[in-house]
Amino acid sequence: MAYVLWTRFMKYHPAHPLWFDRDRFILSAGHGSALLYSLLHLAGYALPLEQLRQFRQWGSITPGHPERGMTPGVEVTTGPLGQGFANGIGMAMAEANLAARYNRDGFEIISHFTYGIVSDGDLMEGIASEAASLAGHLQLGKLIYLYDDNTVTLSAGTDITFTENRAQRFDAYGWHTQLVQDGNDLSAIEQALSEARAETKRPSLILVRTHLGYVSPNKQDSFEAHGSPLGAEETRLTKLNLGWPEESSFHIPEAVQKHYWQATEKGAQSEAEWQEKFSSYAAAHPEAAAELQQLISGEHGASPSGWDAGIPDFPADAKGIATRVASGKVMNAIVPHLPALIGGSADLDPSTYTALKGAGDFEPPGISGNDMQGSDGGGWSFAGRNLHFGVREHAMGAIMNGMAAHGGALPFGATFLVFSDYMRPAIRLAALMGLHVIYVFTHDSLALGEDGATHQAVEQLASLRAIPGLVVIRPADANETAAAWRLAVRMNNCPVALVLTRQSVPTLDRLHFSAAAGLTQGAYVLADPADRKPELILIASGSEVALIVAAQQQLLTQNIRARLVSMPSWELFDAQPQEYRDSVLPPTMRTRLAVEAGVSQGWHRFVGQHGDVLAVDRYGASAPGDVVMREYGFTVENVCKRALALLNPKSS
Repeated sequence: MAYVLWTRFMKYHPAHPLWFDRDRFILSAGHGSALLYSLLHLAGYALPLEQLRQFRQWGSITPGHPERGMTPGVEVTTGPLGQGFANGIGMAMAEANLAARYNRDGFEIISHFTYGIVSDGDLMEGIASEAASLAGHLQLGKLIYLYDDNTVTLSAGTDITFTENRAQRFDAYGWHTQLVQDGNDLSAIEQALSEARAETKRPSLILVRTHLGYVSPNKQDSFEAHGSPLGAEETRLTKLNLGWPEESSFHIPEAVQKHYWQATEKGAQSEAEWQEKFSSYAAAHPEAAAELQQLISGEHGASPSGWDAGIPDFPADAKGIATRVASGKVMNAIVPHLPALIGGSADLDPSTYTALKGAGDFEPPGISGNDMQGSDGGGWSFAGRNLHFGVREHAMGAIMNGMAAHGGALPFGATFLVFSDYMRPAIRLAALMGLHVIYVFTHDSLALGEDGATHQAVEQLASLRAIPGLVVIRPADANETAAAWRLAVRMNNCPVALVLTRQSVPTLDRLHFSAAAGLTQGAYVLADPADRKPELILIASGSEVALIVAAQQQLLTQNIRARLVSMPSWELFDAQPQEYRDSVLPPTMRTRLAVEAGVSQGWHRFVGQHGDVLAVDRYGASAPGDVVMREYGFTVENVCKRALALLNPKSS
């Protein structure tokens, strides 16, 4: 499968691995990474044979599963099964969107395929079902997967767990399916790929019957050949059966190497032709070409200049608005000036406020049923920038990763914070790859109310903060939300999670409090007492900032002065110089109270042994949001009580 694909079909140029109109290839079955490394080496990528000899060893660029950014030619990090399958769908969606928006008559600037090799494990994981269902609906004709149907999993044969008719299942999803009975029949594989490429209205799954451990005399078709080496003697016997030199390791005949180089020479020619076409395109359509070039560069927050000029400055308002509502206003202010922004929600646009009004709905061309519910305006086509994921959080997260890895897109995805759990594997991989994706997580606490414990996020903030490389931001009000979006767009080397309220929160009067731009430093002094040094520090994130603001005023009536610190992002604060962190949380000011409507885990490092945390270390309850918050102690009176107990421990 890989041989036919890489030598007879795929468009790539090893000297320029990131050439934009290359075909994308995903080895979703990432445990087969040695196959991909072999292909990359033979094709002429910067992957010397010595690195294959160091497979899975310290310091090599040939890890046990492929990792984006480590090995030239590896498009995405795969290994957790099903993730690569869904990544490829995101790549195909990105290609279709950019082609619809930027191709012109006579100039097919964006036109490439997304290929993948997928396994039994990929097809078994639930994320693949979600993603395949969406891909079939979207009619992604340039998506082609080769299914390595070897009937063996890591621990057994598939006959004890996986006996459904996979072809019929994908037929039902709306895919084009074909069967190849012999995985060594090069002509049959080539014919199947040709037919898949000719099918423009359906993604393709080619089911190829293969033999794990092929011609190994004792381990062919056995799960013993899956997760363990054949062993020296079995390897020798297998080579003998293949007519291959038995004693030679990493043997590449000169004719084989020349054969692969001939195939890759076509890639150099293809890129040269594309560059020439792009030059003509730029001359004929300079504005479109300049915009596309900016998208390709990936510097979404650097240009075009002024993309954020329309972001509103929210006036002070004691009643305020929900930060999810403020986020929606910001998104719709920037989308006309930020062509990379594209995304949607898991069937929650009315609740997450993430609809991009008038930006079009990403749907198959020519599809326009009588039921237009959910349309955000601007027409239904592949040029639309509103993605409708359906109730598919698992797939949404991985599709976002695929779009970001493809390039030319700044994807966002939205759901309730509690359902970030469904997305966690994809979020972790986004952080591992350093992908620029934005998560909009709303309904962030007990305050969402009547839906109860199943929907009230408690441990999710701590869970997300535990992911290295993910920046979590929980803004306090509308203007911090605007600052969060400005920062999220500019942070092009990591994923960002915006955590937003369902309920309205006061919009702080920035004439009396520090500017919301302090959010960029992760934590900042919101206000200090005017007349003398503070006796304690009140720290909060998100909606609880308004609570400590009110508590500060209440404490003043008892002649107690408190410093207020808004801490929307631990990660951003940790990245600041020690001098700045000490200026916000001076080591000499050890009386500190942190307030957050989530678990207390992690807060103790900010409050120290002399501090306290008002948090939620249990699940929520079904009742109006203000009632639940009151019953769980999130009141001005309780904040003051906890503060006084810190100042007067004996009296408490």
